[in-house]
Amino acid sequence: MITGIVVALPEELGTLTEKQIEKGHCVFIAKQLLVVYAGTGCHNAQAAAESLLAKGATQLISWGCAAGLSHILRPGDLVLADTVMDTNDVKIAIDPDWHGHSKQVLSKSHVVHAGCLLTTAHIVAPSKDKKQLHLKTGAIALDMESAAIAKVAQQHSVPFLAIRVIADSVNTSLPRAINNALNDQGDIVLNKLLLSIAKNPMEIARLITLGLNFRAAKITLKQVAGQLNDIIAVKPGSSIGA
Repeated sequence: MITGIVVALPEELGTLTEKQIEKGHCVFIAKQLLVVYAGTGCHNAQAAAESLLAKGATQLISWGCAAGLSHILRPGDLVLADTVMDTNDVKIAIDPDWHGHSKQVLSKSHVVHAGCLLTTAHIVAPSKDKKQLHLKTGAIALDMESAAIAKVAQQHSVPFLAIRVIADSVNTSLPRAINNALNDQGDIVLNKLLLSIAKNPMEIARLITLGLNFRAAKITLKQVAGQLNDIIAVKPGSSIGA
């Protein structure tokens, strides 16, 4: 049984392995763990998930950071989605056996927040927009990849799990510089980021806050990474990996 993990950002990849992995490449970081650095967005995530399955993955994990939509979530909080949905209101339920097993494992060391994870095509930066999405969808967190990965898993009848950690809370508005710096491939272009900051230096404080919050999220992700062997383990009587 091989678990394929999709990560969008190199910083998220660093919580799993010290290996340097090129974008779009699938690399084994352990005997049963295959990782792909996808880049951000649904298109990249779908291609990465399909690539993992082609390389032999039998279950998929969406791994990384997320934005909080629920007011109870703070940077560094762990979200184990029980449902994912896209902006067309298409919902996919997470495999209950794997989710229950993973929650049991992670609850020994973390407070685990279960709920719906919303996937959007673009970064949702303003706090007011995140609050509106929570009211509209009931989702507790938001990312840009999980629904696309879940759809690939569903199409191929393989289990799927979304492990996300909050990097920005619902009350935090992201700096516009982040969105301005993204290219069409979902990568942050440093020159664009610096140019945007130069045009609006008032955003520096927000960028510093985001950096601190992202650091808190990475700490939690690294802790969870240390439990991956238990998360992917087959439990007696479970349908996972059958």
